Amino acid sequence: MIRTSPAPIIAATVAAAISCLLLATAPHVARAAEIKLLCTGALKPAISELVSQFEMSSDHKVTLDSGTSGALTGRIQKGEAADAVIATQRQIANLEKQGRIAEGTSVDIAKGGVGVFVRKGAPKPDIGSVEAFKLALLAAQSIAHADPARGGSTATYVVGLLGRLDIAANIRSKITVFPPGVFDTIARGDVEIGFGSISEIGADPRVELVGPLPAAIQNYTVFAAGIVASSKQQDAGKALIQFISSPAAAAVMKAKGFNPP
Repeated sequence: MIRTSPAPIIAATVAAAISCLLLATAPHVARAAEIKLLCTGALKPAISELVSQFEMSSDHKVTLDSGTSGALTGRIQKGEAADAVIATQRQIANLEKQGRIAEGTSVDIAKGGVGVFVRKGAPKPDIGSVEAFKLALLAAQSIAHADPARGGSTATYVVGLLGRLDIAANIRSKITVFPPGVFDTIARGDVEIGFGSISEIGADPRVELVGPLPAAIQNYTVFAAGIVASSKQQDAGKALIQFISSPAAAAVMKAKGFNPP
């Protein structure tokens, strides 16, 4: 009877175990990715929550960078490295035409409206109709909205709306601007009435939503997400977009003041 030394058997067993370990961990390492997401500020309250859920349910990590839709679009046009972008539907479509967003990757994810707000605890004016809304503006001592020069879609619409009203000349001197998403002047009581996206208003505990603009003058912005054409993490980016556009994500969007796209 020929005896076999245990050393080769042990070595073979160890080698097999290492091979199994590598096979088990290699797909995990291959799947994990660092995703850079540029997101319009209006959607940040909802997307921040969804990103946290996405990271917990996947191997991926997400760096979230926010700004106005116009500013983010400009950054992508200048070639900034990123993996996915959330901006207005129109801006994403334009980036796709320019070859900056990978063709066929854009997905509509939410629709948001414009709201009127005041300092927390302050009296809320009646804005239930267009006429009541105009009377509220005439009665207000001061009015403010985000600076449209920063590229925000809500601010751009509000400037146009206030300019079209037949009371435009009467309220012009009352109007000031603030940086997008920064409601300090209203929160301190320096300004009586503010305009902003409903989602951003709801995210600031220092202010209160009076209500959405009357239906006849309301403006809804559809937001979309797309994969940056130069991204090296396109598969991971697509997984993120699929997650934030899912039916489950829609419940989070609704809680943050958004409607289905």
